[in-house]
Amino acid sequence: MTVSLNELMITLDRELKPEQFKDYCPNGLQVEGRPQVSRLVTGVTACQALIDAAIEYDADAILVHHGYFWRGENAALTGIKQRRIKTLLAHDISLIAYHLPLDAHPGLGNNVQLAQILGLKPDAALSRQNNHDMGLLATLPAPISGTELAALLAERLQREPLHIHGSQADIRTVAWCTGAAQGYIEQAVAAGADAYISGEISEPTVHSAREHGIHYFSAGHHATERYGVQALGRLLAQRFDLQHQFIDIDNPV
Repeated sequence: MTVSLNELMITLDRELKPEQFKDYCPNGLQVEGRPQVSRLVTGVTACQALIDAAIEYDADAILVHHGYFWRGENAALTGIKQRRIKTLLAHDISLIAYHLPLDAHPGLGNNVQLAQILGLKPDAALSRQNNHDMGLLATLPAPISGTELAALLAERLQREPLHIHGSQADIRTVAWCTGAAQGYIEQAVAAGADAYISGEISEPTVHSAREHGIHYFSAGHHATERYGVQALGRLLAQRFDLQHQFIDIDNPV
């Protein structure tokens, strides 16, 4: 089956409501390709390797979390950006990207999807951004050690987390926010969390965890944000009977 690119974008915008977000990049259709879509590729980041894999799949469109045209970057189409966009245009492939709207979505979002992967049941929001929940909290049914949570992250995400042992106490309440959300550690402390999980870590995060007395886990930007775009791709494939393939381009960060 096929769906028009226009109808696909209407559906995505209705679902993700990008107009409600002040984001660091444009959300939605970033590069326009074929007017009809029957084969969809999803991925985390629109790197050259993902584009090349989508060409091999004969995709009509690529849907990602990290697209192009970020705030503050050079707008010139040169170098890597030129080569990526040239490849998309040469093969008439659309690029669609949703950033914060896909993080915050209450059902398909990266934070909710990560909770499902880890077996956590969110019971509160960690923070609010653009009037949407950004990050979540969960109370565990039984306390676990920091070592046990690190092992769970490694098993479910297939990546060893960096564990900062800010505390030796067991963990009862966990806070998390995917991607480059290490700065939310202060909100996690204020919310009374015993542990905080994000994708990336910065140099000050180590000291914050130690001085606040909280377990901190850097579980990988890519590793924590693989799941929202897959859920969104499955939804579109089911709704429009599309052929859909998630392509995971490994990234250790």
